[in-house]
Amino acid sequence: MSVITLLTDFGHRDAFVGTMKGVILGISPEAQIVDLSHEIAPQRIEEGAFVLRTAYAYFPEGTVHVAVVDPGVGGTRRALIVETPGYRFVGPDNGIFAHVYAKETDLRVVSVTEPRFMLPEISNTFHGRDVFAPVAAHLALGASVSDFGTEVTDYETGTITEPVAHEGGITGRVLHIDRYGNIITDIGDSLFLERTREKQFRIRLADLVLDRVSASYDEADTGAYLAILDSAGLLEIAINGGSAAEILGVATGERVDVEVK
Repeated sequence: MSVITLLTDFGHRDAFVGTMKGVILGISPEAQIVDLSHEIAPQRIEEGAFVLRTAYAYFPEGTVHVAVVDPGVGGTRRALIVETPGYRFVGPDNGIFAHVYAKETDLRVVSVTEPRFMLPEISNTFHGRDVFAPVAAHLALGASVSDFGTEVTDYETGTITEPVAHEGGITGRVLHIDRYGNIITDIGDSLFLERTREKQFRIRLADLVLDRVSASYDEADTGAYLAILDSAGLLEIAINGGSAAEILGVATGERVDVEVK
């Protein structure tokens, strides 16, 4: 039984997600469909790319991951399949697979042009239904990636911020704000521990300064700030019982500093 995951900014108010599932099941009735998330902020490609990063490797090998955050639908951007040794990814050529490109060293990217793997009529506004869902279903049935089109190398890699290690510590950026208002940075746990081990440090973000990392959220009093190394392996700043991003007025892209003495 093939697994197909869906990640979109469609929400659940309309029938978009259900319609994609209907198309998939009409082609591959035995497919097991898993919803990763449909609550990506509208048109926030970077957010979708990050959420996909946190989840895709936890699925069985052979899973087809469909990601549709697609403000350029109906325009000139291409439809892609990205194939790695473990997974196939289906979605628009707009940087939604940025973290896959950065993490996976063995991959190939195919521009989907073969009409027999799409619905007969392609709308200008719903390629999730007309292109990406049927492509994913045919992949789940065993179609070869090579059958869908030609391999390309000029795909949109997207933008991923990388922390900078320097003599005084680490400079990073806010990568993501989750639904709890937790502030997730691009500073990985291995880099953080390497630079701070057996040293005094300060984490600075906006007007906040923290000098320790907690093992869990409840190590801090209710309403107190804390830093933690989260399940994605990233340095996170939170409030026990509150929204750190809202109270601090922090958004993605803002600077985070780890000062080491």
